[in-house]
Amino acid sequence: MTSRPVPTAVSVARPAAGAGPRRPRSGRTQRPAWMGEPSKLGFGARGLVLGLGCLAVLVPFWAVLVTSIASPEEINRAGGFVLWTNEPTLDSYRAVLSGGIVTRALLVSGGITAVGTALSLVTTIALAYALSRPGSLLHKPVLLMTVFTLLFNPGIIPMYLTVKQLGLLDNYLALILPVLVNAFNVIVMRAFFQGIPGELRESAHMDGAGEIRILLRIVLPLSKAVVSVIGLFYAVAYWNAFFSAMLYLQSSEKFPLQLVLRTYVVNNTPIGSDQLSSNLENLPPQISVQMAILVISVLPILFIYPFIQKHFAKGLMVGAVKG
Repeated sequence: MTSRPVPTAVSVARPAAGAGPRRPRSGRTQRPAWMGEPSKLGFGARGLVLGLGCLAVLVPFWAVLVTSIASPEEINRAGGFVLWTNEPTLDSYRAVLSGGIVTRALLVSGGITAVGTALSLVTTIALAYALSRPGSLLHKPVLLMTVFTLLFNPGIIPMYLTVKQLGLLDNYLALILPVLVNAFNVIVMRAFFQGIPGELRESAHMDGAGEIRILLRIVLPLSKAVVSVIGLFYAVAYWNAFFSAMLYLQSSEKFPLQLVLRTYVVNNTPIGSDQLSSNLENLPPQISVQMAILVISVLPILFIYPFIQKHFAKGLMVGAVKG
């Protein structure tokens, strides 16, 4: 008998205990291209684009501001806008704010903005709080109606006919009542109210507090951020509204500031001394007066915004995400 060869044992290398998968020798993890650190050229390109964007915003505003305080000689030499003045003067602001149509329009815009914002906040808070409670009266129909108005906007002609039938033509209420409640603001505020812990309401109910007291003492103090943001939205809308004033107001004495701005700046209508009621002997150049009106129409919103900027992102994003 022939003996068969005995197979030799082949040694197989086994990984050591606890050893994981091999990593690339370079030690670099694979990351998407958009998540990687940009090169020096990328940093430079971003800085260039950001700088050009800032210049595109700031240079026109700077030209408007400097032109409004420039002297007539500098405006005549420049032939229009002035980028730097060595002889600043406030004659254009004195002429605009000394009385006349611009001063009256400024008071009208301020009154409409203050009254309209207050009424809109009250109605929006009341509606949003009612819709945030599932057991409230007519909860689903009112919620569906609110969403419906958010998706479908009435046309200009039906809105004008409605205002006319209500007898609100040439009335300041025509600038407030048709836009008293904004559906988007109601949805955002409702979502914010829903994020407030329900245990706070339950404990207040156990102490004998009603819904109005809970809203005033518990909900609103916790909702300063969203109330500030919604108030800013309403204030900017009322302050910048000119189309509704152009439709519903017929007397020039009732024009708000934005309609005066459109008439004398956008349409380039000449402004006479009788319309400004100025006591100055020589009226400033037309472009200087126009730029002063433009600056006055922008400054109130610029002064209000820094006070509520810290609430802006929190009030809007938290309400939108939780909705």
